[in-house]
This record gives sequence, structure tokens and C-alpha cells, in this order.
Amino acid sequence: ALVEILTRFQSAERPMPVDHTFFEFGSVRYHVQASASDPENVYLSISTPSLSHEASPSTGLPEFTLQEATKMYHKFAEVVEPSKEGYALTLKLNFSGLARPKDRARAVRQVSLLQSVILGSQLKHLLGSLGSSGATKLVYNHRDPFFVSRTPGKISAIFPMRFRDDTDLAVATSFFQELQDAGSSYARAPRCSWSAIPPPELRGEPVHHLTTNGGFVSFDIFERHVKRKRAAKTAWILLNFQAYVKYHIKCTRNYIQSRMRKRQETLAEILPFY
Repeated sequence: ALVEILTRFQSAERPMPVDHTFFEFGSVRYHVQASASDPENVYLSISTPSLSHEASPSTGLPEFTLQEATKMYHKFAEVVEPSKEGYALTLKLNFSGLARPKDRARAVRQVSLLQSVILGSQLKHLLGSLGSSGATKLVYNHRDPFFVSRTPGKISAIFPMRFRDDTDLAVATSFFQELQDAGSSYARAPRCSWSAIPPPELRGEPVHHLTTNGGFVSFDIFERHVKRKRAAKTAWILLNFQAYVKYHIKCTRNYIQSRMRKRQETLAEILPFY
């Protein structure tokens, strides 16, 4: 919805007022506002739950998140302080400096990732806390929470995996086993492990958080994985791991179905000759 609204506003032949409030993923609230008298500036506000209680300050977003947003969008946006009442962050967007349509389209796609930028900065900050200890529940998608368990010198990202049917479960289990085997071949990559039972790091967590049909996938994160630019990349990969698994399952199912259709067509061509 956000991409559609911003794209429609950009492609309008004449200035048009915009005042939209909408939700995504059930808990992320956006407000987009622009006036016909000031067509170059669009005000985008977002309200999103924090990744965890540790990343949730008493007022507003933490400074490192504001810095991350400024860094990401400085070419066409600025952070408005204070933000719109009831929202965590407000950006003033101005695409007039982007002459080419493809640059504007790219900017709109970047803006659509605002929630990921906010939560990614919070996860990056948590990953930098290698000296602390304990398990923290993180919620990027409310249906698929995961955990970060910290010990001195190492962080374990632990994903409880749940699947809707046996086919998805079979594809995912095979993928996890391959991921575990492949990871052992790369010494500098985060070590991946898969277990049907909860790992020791989650001992004491509520039972409903540990009830799965797909087991638990864990990645061991060391200091070298969160140094400088690697921290942002590591955070992004962890936030999107469960979405990637679902994408892999979807592609695998489509591939199997296409092979079955092709096989059926081949048999249909052969059978009349018998």
C-alpha cells in the first residue's frame, strides 16, 4: 500500500492532497500526508512495535535508530523532530532532486523498507552487546518471533520454526539439514545447527514459545560477524531468515509441481501409441 500511494502521488499530472492512514502486518501503522499547496514535500509517519523490550526506550526511537534512518534516506528525506503525535518516526520526503523516473522508483522502494530499517538498527545494536548475557525474545513478524541468546564472546540467534502442513515441513527439514551441512564447509560463516528440541539457551522460556513442528534453527554469531558494515548485513539476514525459508518452500513446491505437470504431459503424448 505504501509503494502504491507514493507512486500514485509521484505520477499525478497535477498536485493532489494526500491524507492516508493504514496498517501493515497487523501492528505497523503508517500515515502519509501531503498538501496541494506544497506538492514537493510528503510527510510519512510510522508507528511500529519495538523488536524487544530492551530496544524500546521510554520516549521515541533511540538515537542510533534516528541516525540509521538519516543515513539511509539522506538523499531525499529528513527526520522531523518531534515526530507526529502517536507515531515513532516522521520523515519529510522530497523526491524533486531525483530527475530520473527509475531513481524515484528506487527511492520509493527504499522508503517501503522503513520498518526493516528501524528494527534492523535495533537488532544491530543488540548484536553489538557481546558482553552481556541472557535470552531475549525478538518480534519482527508477530507470527514468527525468534530469540537472541547472548554469552560472553558469542550470540546465538534461535528460530522456532512452524509450518502449516506436512509438505512444507518436509521441504523445510531437508533445507535445514543441507544448510547445516553446507555451513560446516565455510569456517568464517556463522555456524548453523538444527534440532528437533529446544536448545539449552531457551531453558525457562514459556512452553507456547517452544512448541513447534519444525524444530529450532540456530546461528552462532561472533565478533567478526558484527564488525563495521557486517553488523547491518548480519542483522538484515537474521530479520529476513524466516521469510527466506518460506520463499524457498514456495519455489520448491512450484518446481515440483511444474516437473509433475511436464511428466504428465509427456505421458499423455506417449500413451496413445500403446
